[in-house]
Amino acid sequence: MENGIFEGLKVIDCASFIAAPAAATVLSDFGADVIKIEPPGAGDPYRNLPKLPGYPVSEHNYAWILESRNKKSLALDLTKPEAKEVLRRLVKDADVFITNFPPPVRQRLGVTYDELAPLNPRLIYASFTGYGEKGEEATKPGFDSNAYWARSGLMDLVRATEDTTPARSVAGMGDHPCAMALYGAIVTALYKRERTGQGSLVKSNLMANGLWASGVLAQARLCGAAFQPRRPRETALNAVANHYQCRDGRWLILSLLSEDRQFPALARCLGRADLLDDPRFATTRDRHANSVELIKIFDEVFATQDLAEWRKRLDGNGLVFGVVNILDDIINDQQMKDNEVLVPFEGSSMLTISSPIWVDGHQKRQPRHAPNVGENSDEVLRGAGYSEADINALRTAGAVG
Repeated sequence: MENGIFEGLKVIDCASFIAAPAAATVLSDFGADVIKIEPPGAGDPYRNLPKLPGYPVSEHNYAWILESRNKKSLALDLTKPEAKEVLRRLVKDADVFITNFPPPVRQRLGVTYDELAPLNPRLIYASFTGYGEKGEEATKPGFDSNAYWARSGLMDLVRATEDTTPARSVAGMGDHPCAMALYGAIVTALYKRERTGQGSLVKSNLMANGLWASGVLAQARLCGAAFQPRRPRETALNAVANHYQCRDGRWLILSLLSEDRQFPALARCLGRADLLDDPRFATTRDRHANSVELIKIFDEVFATQDLAEWRKRLDGNGLVFGVVNILDDIINDQQMKDNEVLVPFEGSSMLTISSPIWVDGHQKRQPRHAPNVGENSDEVLRGAGYSEADINALRTAGAVG
């Protein structure tokens, strides 16, 4: 059995919170050897995320096991010259270096592109920031909640009306899509290296990804489009592209974009074939003009049955709809299991979330446990040519944990 498409690819993850390390995780899923650099002692501050107020309480560090599976932890105190020299030796033999440290921190720790690239002409240096690397905000720190979600307009756009309180994002909601962008940049640079033999500096940032995510409406604004006032769900302009509550309190959302063809099937599934003879709803234009009345009818109909019953009725009739899942649904989602969206950790029945790409004919690595702080320090250092005496000296100097 193969060890992955990226078997032999050496990656240094010198990053934290969340997008940049998650890009390294995707590389590891396909077989890359990823070394996680973190400070001795408490380690990467991201380990502490579940301890913040309001986060779910668990005996497992769920944030860490998701982002750091398959990786090897090397605990380095990069404020010490001996640790910087260790990192430089690793970079000489690495394929990819990933960081999202703010530019001033990179300079202080000696991990800028200008310092590392001359050590290895084949190195792919992947840089991730909050707001890009030019302009007055280039050194500004940011999380996805502000640089991706709020800055892009998404936080405002998902509000039901202009008077509704802006919606908060959930942990990592922007970071994980951003991770795929950075992964794509890295893979693009690897392809370039295959053709030219030369490494590259690749970049991405939260702000750019957020605007890309809100791109349809953002482009409309850039084109000078006239926006209509936002309407509450009950007065939406399209009843068949709306969400409805079932008898058991659960919700589903309709997305019928081929309305002329799909509305008759929907009416019959809802047991309301009489709507097909109602002049208010005879055509798509009529239904849009009378959307408030139709939404009221649908509200009454969907409230008569539980979600499970509506799923049975709607499935298999060419109707596009989706269940508004709650997290409890995911545990038993057989479709996710069948498609390896949910996969077990190696040697465990605990499930985790696979990266969202597959290559036919190649198996992704079964997720291995996330490392403790410095768990693999000796292994990594020996692999880099350090003797036991060297390792002991590094520990004595406080450079290695």
